[in-house]
Amino acid sequence: MCAIVPSDLLRINEFERGFSSSLGTTYEECAKLIALEHHQEPRRSYEISGEVSIEAINEIDRQIALFEQSADKNGNKPALEEMIEAVLEAQKTNHLVTRSVKADLYVLSRDGRKFFLEIKGSKPNKGQCLEVIQPLLRYHLLCGLSRPDAQSYSAMADNPYGPNRSDYKWSVARKYTPFEQTVIMGHEFWNIIGGETAYEELLDIYQEVGREKGKYMLDALALRF
Repeated sequence: MCAIVPSDLLRINEFERGFSSSLGTTYEECAKLIALEHHQEPRRSYEISGEVSIEAINEIDRQIALFEQSADKNGNKPALEEMIEAVLEAQKTNHLVTRSVKADLYVLSRDGRKFFLEIKGSKPNKGQCLEVIQPLLRYHLLCGLSRPDAQSYSAMADNPYGPNRSDYKWSVARKYTPFEQTVIMGHEFWNIIGGETAYEELLDIYQEVGREKGKYMLDALALRF
């Protein structure tokens, strides 16, 4: 790759990757700050732990394997709700082990619902799609709740393909996640966090920062050439 691609382009790509990673952490903090005004308790890097049975842990692995096999064969994939119920039903009172899982963002709503959110990029690969199913199922197992009392999501801060869910074109995510029940993006995510106007208000803030810091970013990039 390095032998083919000009070094200038590699520097731009490196800058973009580093900037995107840093930007991703701002989404989590912005979501927490917005949620403070609308919910009982929002927390970043929230860890939940407890004792669960080996049978339930094995059932999580079984459900993910079943989902992957169905997706590979373009068959009928299990819905997230079905997977959650199978895992909760597998929980026993013996053969217990301690397990924990950490959510990028946890929100306890004013009506008592629990939201566990994994904030991900908008174009995950197959492995990333399948990997996110495990923590989503573990949240429900560790708190002992199914939907709607607890809701786990893989959240995308924006939709790069357009304003509507139907515009989203990344086929890998559609195929290798329980997409309709698991993935929320753009308006859907920010509506949960802060209501119907949160997404537009946040975009306005980012655009203002972009106008103010645009020259600085260009100068920083130029210094690397």
